[in-house]
Amino acid sequence: MASETDFPARGKVTEVRDGVVVFAPINTNYQLHLATAGGRAYDGPVNEWIDAVVRLNARKVMTVPSGGNFVEPIFGRPRTIQGRVKFLTTRSMVVQAGLPIVVSLPQADSGIDLGEGAIRVGSMVNVMALPGATIEPIRRSADVAPSPGSASTRPADTQPV
Repeated sequence: MASETDFPARGKVTEVRDGVVVFAPINTNYQLHLATAGGRAYDGPVNEWIDAVVRLNARKVMTVPSGGNFVEPIFGRPRTIQGRVKFLTTRSMVVQAGLPIVVSLPQADSGIDLGEGAIRVGSMVNVMALPGATIEPIRRSADVAPSPGSASTRPADTQPV
C-alpha cells in the first residue's frame, strides 16, 4: 500500500543556518527555507543530491479549476503552494507543486473550500500554509557503506533518517 513518504523530493541542501535548511529542489529555482523534522540539527550532506520528504500544515485548502504547480515565495519559507494531488488520505495529501509536498489537512471544516468539487487524486488544489514547513531527509541503504564481508550492493527500501 502506498504512503505519503513514497513521494520524496529530490534536491540539494545548499545551506544550513540558525536551525533552517535551505533546500533547492531539482529542476526549479526555489530556495526553500525549511526546519528539520523533530527540531533535530541537520547532519546530512550539503551541496549533494538527496531525497527528502517536505511537509507542511495547511491553514486553508481550496480546490481550483486550473493553474500551474508552484511554491510561493520562491526564496524563503513556503506560504502558498498549488498543484495536483498525487496521494490522499483522510488527514493528509501529497501535492505536486514543483516538488512533492506532504500537506496535513486542516482539522476544521472551515479550513477546506471545495469550490471545484471534492479533493481527490488528480484534482488541482491551492494551499495556504501555516509557518513551520519541515524537511526529513531519507537515507537509502546504498548511501551507507556496506558492512565488511557484505556481498549485496542492491539498494534496499528507503527509510526515514
